[in-house]
Amino acid sequence: MLYRVIQKFGLDVLQWNEVDDSHSSTVYQCTLLHGENVYLKIPFTKLKFQRELAAYEILQGSVPIPYLINYWSGDEECPGAFLISALKGKPLTAKTTPTVAYQVGTLHAKMHSVTPPTNGDFIGINNEFDNWSNFIERQFQSFAADVRDILDERLYEKAIEKYKKMKQQLPSPDGPSFVHMDFRPANIIVHDGSVSGVIDFESARFGSTEIDFTKLYRDILSLDSSLYQAYKDGYSSIRPLINLEEVLPFYRFTDAFNSIGWCKRRGVEKNALFLEENIARLKKWVL
Repeated sequence: MLYRVIQKFGLDVLQWNEVDDSHSSTVYQCTLLHGENVYLKIPFTKLKFQRELAAYEILQGSVPIPYLINYWSGDEECPGAFLISALKGKPLTAKTTPTVAYQVGTLHAKMHSVTPPTNGDFIGINNEFDNWSNFIERQFQSFAADVRDILDERLYEKAIEKYKKMKQQLPSPDGPSFVHMDFRPANIIVHDGSVSGVIDFESARFGSTEIDFTKLYRDILSLDSSLYQAYKDGYSSIRPLINLEEVLPFYRFTDAFNSIGWCKRRGVEKNALFLEENIARLKKWVL
């Protein structure tokens, strides 16, 4: 498939390497003959291709993202492919600074400031805001059967009870906004102490901002109060920040639950460590 895509884009590739931390697409970092670095991205499904393509159109000029050099709509064998410029830098890590955390907050707020096009023409990215509660329910239930195969019956039933109780306590949704749905450190690029931009939009929706803080909080902000405060300050400088303490417990819980189902679908052995981490997180919420 890679060689077909290279031919479609007419590239002279000197060398290539597959990117490891990509879960919804196959991504290759390519060095071209004249020395330029670019990325080739092949989403797993046509819908993921459509979401990514729409996101580039919607976000360009509003949020720092890579430049979409070219794309191919695919055929019966390939759902499509993208040729994307390389942002300078490396993924965000927990060893970052409050200055960078502040910039991450401003970037996130700028993305959440993007609202659905007035003409409603955004093929691939659904507007879930008006039925947000149902959207959350569908997501949770779609993983429930997979989770049931992993957890013992007592833990599973307690998790379902916890979900129902916590969901009733959620405030009114905040939006409609462009939500990344996978806003985690691996998708935030930093170079020389500054945020270069955000990548990977295969899961994007228009919906409530409340769902979009969970992974960044899980992986970085919860580990350092100074980073958490700097992030909140950056976000609030662009748009009002919701009460995260009011929504994070529910979304941290559902993130752990859904991640267990994700591991079942993608391979328990391959994702054993991630599975163990999320089972441990789930137990803290329900036991």
